[in-house]
Amino acid sequence: MARLRRRRRSMSGQKSRPGAAAKQAPLISSRQRRRLERRSVLERITSNGTIAAAVMIVAAVAAVVCANTELYEPLHEWFARPVVIGIGGWEFSLTFELFVNDFLMAIFFLLVGIELKYEMTVGELRRPRQAMLPMLAAVGGVVVPACIYAVINQGGAIYGWAIPMATDIAFALGVLSLLGSRVPPAIKVFFSTLAIADDLLAILAIALFYGHAPSAIWLLAAAAVTLALAMLNRRRHFGLAPYVTLGLVLWFCLFQSGIHATLAGVILAFTIPARSDINAGGLVGWLEGKLPELDDTFDDEAHILGQHDFTHAVYGVERVMHRVTPPLQRLEHRISTPVNFIILPIFAFVNAQVRLVGVDLGALVVDPVAVGTYLGMLLGKPIGIFGMTFLMVKTGLAQLPEGVQWKHIAGIGILGGIGFTMSILIAGLAFTEIPAELLASKTAILAGSVSAAIIGLIYMGIACRERR
Repeated sequence: MARLRRRRRSMSGQKSRPGAAAKQAPLISSRQRRRLERRSVLERITSNGTIAAAVMIVAAVAAVVCANTELYEPLHEWFARPVVIGIGGWEFSLTFELFVNDFLMAIFFLLVGIELKYEMTVGELRRPRQAMLPMLAAVGGVVVPACIYAVINQGGAIYGWAIPMATDIAFALGVLSLLGSRVPPAIKVFFSTLAIADDLLAILAIALFYGHAPSAIWLLAAAAVTLALAMLNRRRHFGLAPYVTLGLVLWFCLFQSGIHATLAGVILAFTIPARSDINAGGLVGWLEGKLPELDDTFDDEAHILGQHDFTHAVYGVERVMHRVTPPLQRLEHRISTPVNFIILPIFAFVNAQVRLVGVDLGALVVDPVAVGTYLGMLLGKPIGIFGMTFLMVKTGLAQLPEGVQWKHIAGIGILGGIGFTMSILIAGLAFTEIPAELLASKTAILAGSVSAAIIGLIYMGIACRERR
């Protein structure tokens, strides 16, 4: 750029002013800088797990309040209204409640699948030996709550056995983050791995036990779409549009097949490439080779719209830089904020409609479904997580991560009882046609999640107090 300026000035007979070459226009204006700073603040807010969990809690509280006022009936009428999707002469409709629970939650499951793939690619799950302890602890945290529920409800509503087994990742990690730097990093890694493994087990339970009688034709269609997604990945196609389009088709096939359609989100996540389309090792050298071209083609005296050679060269750099980020990561950036601040709050508001007006609270408290769910979450989770971890360590099959003590494992077990999102989803699937049991299970889920959050937060605050 300096060479081009000197060349023009020599041709026009102008003399360079002292220090002119050293002076450069700022890259962005002060207004643009302030705009970027505001965007940066917004990104920090939307990436904060505590704030996301708080928004979901506010939505759930609002749902309970609305359910016990005159708004209950109009809200449920609105939830029952059909959402119509049409393409040409073809139409497909489902109620707003189904749209939230089956379609919007499939996007949530897509984000869960992305987190699972990330952990299996570069996270803790890529090292089986290190991941074995929290993953088996998650198994204990699934089996014991399910057994407690099944024992209490034997001969009754045993179909809800999977309700207390799920841990809400966003809610639980949001509560843990309230303790800030007092929590050792190893505890956060252990708990994150456990919660992800727990979610994977919940997804399997939903897919295997909470669907309808499957349709072979639609299952074959779903398998064909999955194969097409796998072929796109194998042929190293790095554009997101074909994956998202086929993902929508896969969701429709699974919705029609009888298997819960949210599984489409997980399948889609595992077929999207986690690699980069660009050789990152040669990127710096390539950019250095492009700088002289940008320097030579830029004219600081011409309007940017007239600098076709320069803008063409910049566009080429932009296209390459855009392809550096793997498609999986690009998709995560696009959906994480809508999932945490739109989809999950909407889900919480729609599904936390616990109406207690005219309900016999004494009978509700002793209902086996409510008792099994509450005790499964509040007792089964810590017993299962701590017990399995203790068994693995004492038998020599694993060892506690550095910086993690037994008191921390007990606290993780308590926080594992926060099972809001997945538990409500499973309850809705288990008791769709039994309103009384659905009310009992939802009430117990809300009470159990709040109890686990408060007790776990107080306990972990005490357990981590001695950390320097």
